[in-house]
Amino acid sequence: MLPFPDNRLFRPATALVAIVTALAAPAARAIEPFELQDIRVEGLQRTDPGTVFAALPFRVGDAYTDEKAAAALRALFATGLFKDVRIEIDGRIAVLIVEERPVIETVTFVGLKEFDKDILIKSLKDSGIGEGLPFDRALVDRAEQEIKRQYLSRSLYGAEVVTTITPTERNRVNVSFTMTEGDAAKIREIRIIGAKVFPESTLTGLMDLTTSGWLTWYTKNDRYSRAKLNADLDTLRAYYLNRGYLEFSIESTQVTISPDKQDISLIVTIKEGQPYTVTSVRLSGDYLGKEDDFKRLIGIRAGEPYRAAVVTGTTKAFTDRFGTFGYAFARVEARTEIDRANGRVAVVLAADPQRRVYVRRIDVAGNTRTRDEVVRREFRQLESSWYDGERIKLSRERVERLGYFKDVEVAENEVAGTVDQVDLTVNVTEKPTGNLMLGVSFSSADKLALSASVKQDNVFGSGNYLGLEINTSKTGRSLVFSTVDPYFTVDGISRGIDLYYRTSRPFNSLGDQYQISNPGAAIRFGVPFTEYDTVFFGIGIEQTNIGANTGIPNQYFDYRFRYGARSTSLPLTLGWARDQRDSALTPTAGRYQRANVEWSVAGDVRFLRTNLQYQQFFPLWQKLSLGVNGEVGWGIGQGGRPYPVFKNFYGGGLGSVRVFEQNSLGVIDPTGAYIGGAKKINLNTELYFPVPGTGNDKSLRIFAFADAGNVWRDGEKITGDSLRSSAGFGLSWISPVGPLKLSWGVPLKKLPTDRIQRFQFQIGTAF
Repeated sequence: MLPFPDNRLFRPATALVAIVTALAAPAARAIEPFELQDIRVEGLQRTDPGTVFAALPFRVGDAYTDEKAAAALRALFATGLFKDVRIEIDGRIAVLIVEERPVIETVTFVGLKEFDKDILIKSLKDSGIGEGLPFDRALVDRAEQEIKRQYLSRSLYGAEVVTTITPTERNRVNVSFTMTEGDAAKIREIRIIGAKVFPESTLTGLMDLTTSGWLTWYTKNDRYSRAKLNADLDTLRAYYLNRGYLEFSIESTQVTISPDKQDISLIVTIKEGQPYTVTSVRLSGDYLGKEDDFKRLIGIRAGEPYRAAVVTGTTKAFTDRFGTFGYAFARVEARTEIDRANGRVAVVLAADPQRRVYVRRIDVAGNTRTRDEVVRREFRQLESSWYDGERIKLSRERVERLGYFKDVEVAENEVAGTVDQVDLTVNVTEKPTGNLMLGVSFSSADKLALSASVKQDNVFGSGNYLGLEINTSKTGRSLVFSTVDPYFTVDGISRGIDLYYRTSRPFNSLGDQYQISNPGAAIRFGVPFTEYDTVFFGIGIEQTNIGANTGIPNQYFDYRFRYGARSTSLPLTLGWARDQRDSALTPTAGRYQRANVEWSVAGDVRFLRTNLQYQQFFPLWQKLSLGVNGEVGWGIGQGGRPYPVFKNFYGGGLGSVRVFEQNSLGVIDPTGAYIGGAKKINLNTELYFPVPGTGNDKSLRIFAFADAGNVWRDGEKITGDSLRSSAGFGLSWISPVGPLKLSWGVPLKKLPTDRIQRFQFQIGTAF
């Protein structure tokens, strides 16, 4: 949205002239006070007379004075409705003669492409320029200049804005902004002068700003922005400071534009200085007698280059540590003692803990819908207890993870009249938590799929979840009703209830489909054992119906013949999850672990089904990152029955072993149908590269992959020779409609009967 100035800054000069004239009138022309017998208003066309009378400081029967006349002029001009106002006295009658401002009839734009028209109209209206509002030339001129500045911020240096005011009948005007935008100026050259230690290409590669490339039409990083340049300069400074160049400085920046306003040249002059090696690290000040405790937090090492990030991290760790002891206002300063002759530096960590404080009260602000208790129950810092910075940080993170708020901040306020108490205020900004979704997705496996859902993550501000989901695809459909109470007990044990009806319609080689339907219900509980670990357990009831369509696979037909078309199971579930990734969508570091066990203990079907998954992400050199994923599934039959074929695992395709057709690995029925297996192994490795020209944008990445895995039938031996493997490359994009993944590869190990699909894609996939 374009920022425009407050209307009050641009009241017309005529108002000031009239008021000054009234105040500075010669004493000889002053009117003796008298009692008003009547008040008349002349010149009104659209303004309601009541608006005028409401602004006047006098009424009929009041004493009229010069002071009240001046106040009346000020009040009428302040309404912004009048271009000119004057007061004439006729006997004991005050005659107000007004000249109304023209009213804006229409606001139009010609040649507008860069900005959204509706947003621009709203911004102008908020600033007093809109249909039905009084016309103020000063506001319009200021808006024109602001629009020009916005074009400059987008590197459209040749853009021109011309405002045309067209009077119409009944004292109205049409306001038209004519834009000649032209082409955006592009960065043609970036130079870093003074770089000797590191190659200039390495330094420019650290910057988000870049010269025009094949993908800058998408990233727009070849458009100059002062904010981006400042961020890039900070990046350069941090790069040198983290490699021992303690006295690095940026001498100057020079930005030049070509005469045709299409090319920009950017020159940064730097002074590297000399590298410094840390010789010693000392503690100074009051460390509460816990010096050994603080020394364990020191990340600075003698004999290594001075690294500003490590020093900053150490001082922050010290401050946080003081906070855990109740010292909310502790100060820690890293002082350097430089020996330029020998390129050495000693670091002194000086600490002043100030005073220990209590948290008197915790307040919640900004929650217009969510109940206070929903926020309070996530807090680990207690009222009337010692201030604990670590618990406060954890509390804020827990409130953020609720997903109900756009922003969560914890403010600390000293209690007046005390020296050892603070109040905490949790300021939240709520966001919509309801979701009505109608969507269409497409994948190489399921083709077209429709989906619809109604979800509310915070029903009536209680923190409970309620959802209804409908999904369709060529091979599977589902109808799911779910509800979750995250605090079913005061200890934070959650309870979830699911009611569902799912159908699966896999293919066989004859082109026929057979249907398997699964109506069921389940209840589950989640127990938070630690702040990061949750254990889930539950029980459900599920019915499986095997249809008798033409082309039904032999194993399904055999199971149906031996045990009937309808089977009922009563599965118990037990699971554990820990997510320590830095991002759920674009992880570059951390790990994710998951374990699930499903055990059917009653009913017609008895089985035990387990699934284990482990992911690890490693940040590598120059914005590269490596992701490793391993998944194992195992199912066995119980109660004297084989493992049910309709509980099989599947392999092949995205999310498994790429290049092989989706769900095509494992046992192939004599009818040609892919029926999966009772055992599954997936091993995936992805090496992520930033897309050239995208800078630090992680939403669009290139990756190389290597996959291996397979599925095996119950009783079949798992061997390395039976594994399938593939390798290739792909593109990952967090698109507006969901995560999109495309891959192309070749099989490294396959059998002649395997179905190969070199190019695969899907919207909404994970690793």
